[in-house]
Amino acid sequence: MFLAFQMTKDLSRYDQKLEHILRTSARIFAEKSYHSTSMRDISRATGVSLAGLYHYCKSKEELLFLIQDHCFGRVSESLEQRIKNIDDPFEKLRIFIDNHLSFFAANMAEMKVLSHEAESLEGDMHHHVSARKEKYAKLARKILREIQSVSEARPSGRATIASSQIDLTVATYSLFGMMNWIYNWYDPRGKLSVNQLVDNITRLFLSGFLSTASESFAMSPSRASEKVSVWRTA
Repeated sequence: MFLAFQMTKDLSRYDQKLEHILRTSARIFAEKSYHSTSMRDISRATGVSLAGLYHYCKSKEELLFLIQDHCFGRVSESLEQRIKNIDDPFEKLRIFIDNHLSFFAANMAEMKVLSHEAESLEGDMHHHVSARKEKYAKLARKILREIQSVSEARPSGRATIASSQIDLTVATYSLFGMMNWIYNWYDPRGKLSVNQLVDNITRLFLSGFLSTASESFAMSPSRASEKVSVWRTA
């Protein structure tokens, strides 16, 4: 019994030290970028010797992998628990947005690393994280499909017509674009609380900016796509 307690205690210390290393590494990666950061930088910032760092991870790439895998694991597990007994797709979406924003508002450095260093991993580590991301995105798409189905079944109206015309892939990645960009502008200590942020983004996504408008917009026919380079010169 004592041995089991001691192993649990030692594991807890290990987990705490690892989390300290991951959080500090994420902050440095966010500030300097992954490729500009050395293991020596991380050693200095964490107060853990280089030999100690290699006890927790075999390389800087594995450290980046652990940050990404840890974040996706935490946010996904929390979401699955919160929507487990929820049937209403609109409520599922609100919980999805709340779960995502609440986690990353408290972990801004990690959000920046996940956004900027998405392609820095290679091989099996890249495939593993990509699979987690794809599963997460598919869940968001499934919820949006459910909302679209419910909306189409309701009496015809502007919101119903607009919803049925929106491509699910566009809707899914637009939602993630809204949520994942907050690290550039949102300050949790500012005028908007996380709850207010969640409410604003949920209403903006579901109803649009002109949510009180009673008529559809007159949209111009789409032109053929033109290949434009951001470096085009006159």
